[in-house]
Amino acid sequence: MAIQAGRIRILKDVEPRRAGRYVLYLLQQANRAHNNPALEYAIEEANRLDLPVLACFGLLDGSNGFPEANARHYAFLLQGLADAAAGLGRRGVGFCLRKASPADLAIDLAGQAALLVLDRGYLAIQKRWYGEIVAAVAARIVQVEGDVAVPVEIVSGKHEYAARTLRPKLHRHLEDYVAPLTARRVKRRAGGEVPDSEVDVADPEAVLAGMSLDRTVGPVRRFTGGETEARRRLAAYLDGPFAHYGSDRNRPEAGAASHMSPYLHFGQISPVEIVLAVRAARTGGKEDRTAYVEEIVVRRELAMNHVHYTDGYDRYARAVPEWARKALAEHAGDPRPKTYTEAELAAGQTHDVYWNAAQAEMRETGYMHNHLRMYWGKKILEWSPSPEEGFARTLRLNNRYFLDGRDPNSFTNVAWVYGLHDRPWARRKIFGTVRYQSENSLRKFDAKAYLRTVEELCRAERG
Repeated sequence: MAIQAGRIRILKDVEPRRAGRYVLYLLQQANRAHNNPALEYAIEEANRLDLPVLACFGLLDGSNGFPEANARHYAFLLQGLADAAAGLGRRGVGFCLRKASPADLAIDLAGQAALLVLDRGYLAIQKRWYGEIVAAVAARIVQVEGDVAVPVEIVSGKHEYAARTLRPKLHRHLEDYVAPLTARRVKRRAGGEVPDSEVDVADPEAVLAGMSLDRTVGPVRRFTGGETEARRRLAAYLDGPFAHYGSDRNRPEAGAASHMSPYLHFGQISPVEIVLAVRAARTGGKEDRTAYVEEIVVRRELAMNHVHYTDGYDRYARAVPEWARKALAEHAGDPRPKTYTEAELAAGQTHDVYWNAAQAEMRETGYMHNHLRMYWGKKILEWSPSPEEGFARTLRLNNRYFLDGRDPNSFTNVAWVYGLHDRPWARRKIFGTVRYQSENSLRKFDAKAYLRTVEELCRAERG
């Protein structure tokens, strides 16, 4: 099927270079060799120009590393890149990985490119890369969206107030964009024109060992990166737990979550591919499908809308709405029943055994169920000396330990704890009119079973 026109943006409108040796694709957000609109567009253009495709990836390292990324994140990323590189090779697409800024690498390799294709992310650092590339590259530049079901600007041209305001706008376009993507056949396979990679990503552990990065948070056993593993997990999920998603999705101990968020974060699976698979699943009913699509499309793309239209989405003063900041400021001096240092929170050394278990799951395995993420964040607000410090702590812990941290969903979920995409509630101490979440929310699931699950997960991580 043709790539929807709404996914394609011309960033530099000049004719492709006649003397180009390849069509260059900066594979940075969509780290996969299949169901990738930017890659398929690059192949289409290369076939039209009778050229091979060269995909490249800029690996940030050392002092220039990706902000807040550590060995846990890089291990998962490199596993995914090894899988993507192998898949690209089988399709006849060249691959070059170098330790460099994505912008610097694209600018360098674009010197011999007929045109440059970019995929798309919505974070500020990614937008900065795109700006640097457009300013420095003389060749034609085309950006193709493949990270959301419906491109953000197609859905809305402004910051949306809540899911209820985004939902009808998104659903108006959903069927036009949720469609199978046909894999294009490569006419000219890449060969001698492919520049050497600086490292051999086929051995991700060796690449990781050679990097200068924060190793205090290590890789996890619970999740392995790559599009192959993402599809395997998705297939297993749809054959079993998905049948109870509608009724059990808010019960952390029930095993109804798909665990797709790390793979979506690293672009190792397409959200469109997931939606199509959910619709075609042999298990589950209408309630399960509707609830899942709500999460992966509406809620996820509300987060994309937030970071795209918010300058300073990682700062309390910019990310949290004015009414919520005012309400929290009015109660900033209220006595806290308990206060903890950030180190105590990270270690799970609080009086709340269930909060400690959620923190242990996050710290040891890189994941926490969405229902508990909300409780976890609200308690950090309650136990911190000020709402500003609570916001900063929540975001730092989130980004440090979660595999899917440093993500539009993460920035949005943390801001939600402090009132984003919500409305005023009954006034109470500390929170003012910002929504409160008490220990009573733990009664909605088998909390003791969750404790046992976390113990088993942590034991498995220790080997």
